[in-house]
Amino acid sequence: MSLRNFVLASLLPHYILRAFPQMCAPGIPPRVRVQGQRAHPHSVERRSGIVNRSIRAGFTLVELLSVLGTIAILLVLIRPAFTYIKGGTDVTSAAYTIKGVLDTARKYAKANNTYTWVGFYEEDVSQPSPNPPSTPTPGVGRLVMSIVASNDRTNLGADPSSSATGTNNWIDPTKLTQVAKLVKIENLHVPLFAMCSSNCTGDTFELRPVLRFDPSGVGYNASRFGELNAAPPNTAPYDTTNNGLTKFPFQYPVGNPAPTAQYQFRRTLRFSPAGDCRINSTYDARQVIEVGLLQTHGTAVPAPIGGSGTTLIYAGNVAVVQVTGFGGSVKIYRR
Repeated sequence: MSLRNFVLASLLPHYILRAFPQMCAPGIPPRVRVQGQRAHPHSVERRSGIVNRSIRAGFTLVELLSVLGTIAILLVLIRPAFTYIKGGTDVTSAAYTIKGVLDTARKYAKANNTYTWVGFYEEDVSQPSPNPPSTPTPGVGRLVMSIVASNDRTNLGADPSSSATGTNNWIDPTKLTQVAKLVKIENLHVPLFAMCSSNCTGDTFELRPVLRFDPSGVGYNASRFGELNAAPPNTAPYDTTNNGLTKFPFQYPVGNPAPTAQYQFRRTLRFSPAGDCRINSTYDARQVIEVGLLQTHGTAVPAPIGGSGTTLIYAGNVAVVQVTGFGGSVKIYRR
């Protein structure tokens, strides 16, 4: 007997060696029965039939039906949890989409030494998105965003020291370039969230940085976007001298000759060639600018659980996108 077979015979139980001779001693061929020799009653050939019958055994029909019934009951019980998780995923995905739009606008402004504008519009998600020459229906549930840039690298009159007033000081569309495709996010509402009240230096929704609070009834609404179609003062951005609308709006599409307007963006923010960000084009640079995000079911907006006016509290999955005024960096805070 070789040393290898001796070790195997010493360490492994006798019945394993007999049942699996090929595995234990692959170099030794199985015993071949000579013709006419009587087979041993406990030979491998007889035992293999028992092993094969045990392998072929399976579940009965009753057992299979019982398992399927149990799985069906569990799916019914945990379905609300899946809906909740999907809602959180939708809000998070929307937040990253908006972050991508803002990052694109800022990088384009810096790389091309020009000014860029980002427009926000919320329309009725129950209606199809318009195609020219129709116009959109203001409403709830679909956020539309557009990025345009100055062709001649000037601010095209959208200057903080400008004395222009009114809501029809449209930036000349022939002097603008469309930076990226129109962005549309379904089942999303832009609300006005309550601010953090203490220890507002964290990375969560509740502890996110607080916006600048302005006097004369403006409050936080000169530093954020929310309730875009609401009446002043419960809308943002809000300017008491301009009914809450942007002094220098722009249209979509742009080009030369000027095309027919499909969207008119009256809520805008602007990036300069240095990368700083100003809301409403003419405000002083804000320390922080915020865009709130809340998932809808069609046009149905979840009811707030607290707060009032411009400081509402919502349960569940919510998020905000904040951009710093001077650095132009964008960060997401979510619950």
